Amino acid sequence: MEILGYIAALVIGLSLGLIGGGGSILTVPALVYLLGLSPVISTAYSLFIVGTTSLVGSYRFYKKGLVSLKTALVFGLPSIVAVYATRRYIVPAIPESIFTIGGFEVTKGIMLMLLFAGLMVFASISMIRQNKKPSGTADENIDHDILDENGKPVKLKEPKFNYGGILAEGAVVGTLTGLVGAGGGFLIIPALVLFSKLDMKMAVGTSLLIIAAKSLFGFIGDIYNYEIDWGFLGVFSALSIVGIFLGSFLSTKIQADKLKMAFGWFVLAMGVYIIGKELFF
Repeated sequence: MEILGYIAALVIGLSLGLIGGGGSILTVPALVYLLGLSPVISTAYSLFIVGTTSLVGSYRFYKKGLVSLKTALVFGLPSIVAVYATRRYIVPAIPESIFTIGGFEVTKGIMLMLLFAGLMVFASISMIRQNKKPSGTADENIDHDILDENGKPVKLKEPKFNYGGILAEGAVVGTLTGLVGAGGGFLIIPALVLFSKLDMKMAVGTSLLIIAAKSLFGFIGDIYNYEIDWGFLGVFSALSIVGIFLGSFLSTKIQADKLKMAFGWFVLAMGVYIIGKELFF
């Protein structure tokens, strides 16, 4: 099982490199079910693993000019505050035994795993659905039916940068990340396309930077509450980083859309399995 756990580390990075997301959703299940860690410490370790791997991935996008630092700052600040506060104060304050129904005790660990499984189901749906062309690309602001005096298409007014929407979404995603330890890229990317009017490639690169920042800052909140096995984290994160480079290489040879849909079905099956295991087994 331990060997499978370290193989999962490669798969996490591989997914990030191939399809730009999804891998972080496997981190907590791998740590809990393959390596035998508690759900609470697994969500903490997941923040570090996801943060370091996403940081490496975002640097690759940044070198290509596919990271919007302005958007990352506006979205990232409330997200960082929310994830840090959640890990530092909210998660430790959740009681170990939450409630009991008919002899079945819902513990803190079970609650976190069920919340995480729910997130997996929603993430899988977003991966399975056929992607439509994203809004917010530069070309959509040009009306080819309206010509100026020189006969050239007229560029329309640039779409408004929705600060309120970005700030609110950042706080919500940060809180969710703090609770379950997942990056939330499937929530961040649509928000960046909708509220920041970024094209899809720019949204993916910016999302990785946001995930890296909020995950690593959230992990800082855990340092005060738990004893951290730095050796294990270093090895697991290094394997995940190797995976992201391997995934980037393979992405030029594999059709990403079909792979993303197949991965989505796998994540859906994992989410249903976790719900069944926590509730009935």
